[in-house]
Amino acid sequence: MKKSLLSYIKPYLFLAIISPIMMMCEVLADLCLPFLMSYIVDFGILENGLQAIYEEAGFPLWVMQTLYGEAFTQFQIIVTFGVMMLLITLVGGFFGTFCAYTSARAAQGFGHDLRRDAYRRVMSLSIEQTDRFTTGSLVTRMTNDISMVVEFVEMITRHFVRAPMFFVGGTVMLLLLNVNFGTVLLCALPVLAITIFLVLRRAVPMYSVIQKKLDNVNSVVQENVSGARVVKAYVSEDFENERFGRANEELCSVNYRVLKLMAIVTPMLNVIQNGAVIALIYIGAIDLQNGFAGMSTGTVMAGVTYVTQVVHSLMMATNMFQSISRAMASAKRVREVMDTEPVIVSGTRTGEQTPIAISFKDVSFRYPGTVGEPILKHVDLDVRRGETLAVIGATGCGKSSLVGLIPRYYDATEGVVEIDGVPIREYDLTALRKKMGYVLQKSELFSDTVANNIRWGDENADMEQIRTAARIAQADDFITGFAEGYDTFVAEKGASLSGGQKQRLSIARALTRRPEILILDDATSALDLATEAKLQKAMREYLKDTTVIMIAQRIASVKHADRIAVIENGRIVDCAPHEELMRTSETYRDIYRSQMKQTEEGGAV
Repeated sequence: MKKSLLSYIKPYLFLAIISPIMMMCEVLADLCLPFLMSYIVDFGILENGLQAIYEEAGFPLWVMQTLYGEAFTQFQIIVTFGVMMLLITLVGGFFGTFCAYTSARAAQGFGHDLRRDAYRRVMSLSIEQTDRFTTGSLVTRMTNDISMVVEFVEMITRHFVRAPMFFVGGTVMLLLLNVNFGTVLLCALPVLAITIFLVLRRAVPMYSVIQKKLDNVNSVVQENVSGARVVKAYVSEDFENERFGRANEELCSVNYRVLKLMAIVTPMLNVIQNGAVIALIYIGAIDLQNGFAGMSTGTVMAGVTYVTQVVHSLMMATNMFQSISRAMASAKRVREVMDTEPVIVSGTRTGEQTPIAISFKDVSFRYPGTVGEPILKHVDLDVRRGETLAVIGATGCGKSSLVGLIPRYYDATEGVVEIDGVPIREYDLTALRKKMGYVLQKSELFSDTVANNIRWGDENADMEQIRTAARIAQADDFITGFAEGYDTFVAEKGASLSGGQKQRLSIARALTRRPEILILDDATSALDLATEAKLQKAMREYLKDTTVIMIAQRIASVKHADRIAVIENGRIVDCAPHEELMRTSETYRDIYRSQMKQTEEGGAV
């Protein structure tokens, strides 16, 4: 069942509710300050202040008489209401700080849970789905887009209440001071509203474009960082700098257009605010000259403060709408990932060990989104338990595609793949992959110690198991040659190791699992023949009960296999031991003769 992004706030609902309440208290405190300031000006500073406070006979007189009796001075009025302003400021500051804390806790908790589930969803997607999103886009969605949504949640729990309260509260307090002050707002607010509407209408659609341009920048960076050696080898730094420059320029251009639009808002608000202040002072001056009841210097000063608060609340509302627009664009992109259902869905069955470990029954396969002939065509093949099956054939004939169906990286387009007699689509995915060790030609290592990279095969493996696997993989000698041995830290993607060393570590990682099925996809291509021979001898002794499927280009690497499957144009044309293939398979003999010719000419087999 699809989970709404808003549902991630539920565990932090109390914090999300208490934050606006705290913000309301802070705003109320801020709204009280201009009134108290007007008392200080009218009754504490102006020359006839004492007379005025007795004539008004309201709240300020009650406060002073309660504290000092009938006799008090203007200085005492200043000190009393000054202290009240200070206390109210401290109270408002407490509520504001508490609001910042609770909103941050709610937003960061929300972000933590959303990022965790988004990452799990990415990990559950099939290879075709992650390729469709692209690595750069997934990185942007997992980082920048989720950060935008988190900022939105934090902003909602704080400013969503602050801006409307300042607007409504400031307007009400302004009208309570003097009804004529409402004329100022009546003229200013429509101009503000029209300006904000016109700006946001053009700016909002650009936020989706910004995120796509950021995807492009991340993709270029990711490709160049991971392929840094190729870039340097081909002296393509200038070309890649230009490619990054184009992507960066496009991002900068869209950002600039949005910022240019948003830059209109602040000057307009300042002009309207200052115009409103001038108009308010003008109205106040006329009322003072005409002796309008209730109008005073303090009232005018308080009115100026309230007008400023109302205009600033609109500024906050503009920023809030801007954040909402960006968050909506980002939320849509995160939602796309979260709503993507994995194409490869786990079954529920597991199988008991059978004489036939792997069975391909009339299997055809083409990669998703491609047209034309399938890469594999009507493959029928049974692999016996404990058998070593080699797969050989020309580049692009479908060898890797064939073994990629076994751990169910992809599903067959037609036909059935069975493991232990159970159709692979019905097999529990975790149980299926735990039965296997998979070693690719391109070794993927992680930024961790050598021991922990090998321990990936079995997280509970002790050092003796790790060393045993390394010895079988012919890796122990070079590992112990490192200054820190098995505690040597491996650079990102194994950049500190040679190709052969990375392949041997990858094989050791697979052996640590003691898999029922071991798949070696051209996993010894970087090894010399002597090292490979030692490796295969050690594996035959160690993996007597393991079903091994190995892909190789060299006949010398596969001639000792129990059977060798020869693939040509997506079909298995022959499958037999080396000696039999030499007698019966013209395709196999052609491969053998071509490699022997290379050897005679000084090439490598």
